[in-house]
Amino acid sequence: MRLDKFLKVSRLIKRRTLAKEVAEQGRITINGKVAKASTSVKVGDELAIRFGQKVVTAKVEELRENVRKEEAAKMFTILKEEKLDKIEPQFIDDED
Repeated sequence: MRLDKFLKVSRLIKRRTLAKEVAEQGRITINGKVAKASTSVKVGDELAIRFGQKVVTAKVEELRENVRKEEAAKMFTILKEEKLDKIEPQFIDDED
């Protein structure tokens, strides 16, 4: 499954277009490697997603094309959430 679709279906990121933008900015890694929106995600992969001053690391538990809101959280496990002290200029989002 494509990374951008997994992020949307699992509800880690609400919209697929937003997931694509985040990936294009180099803010997502899969198993330590920077990933594009089209990168294939497999069960067991470890995703690190940078949201502003926070990095969320999650492990892919299952892949499903369609999932109900209540079951979306079963697709991944949050391994850790790190708060960053300093924001690098390229990651500042000036748009609302």
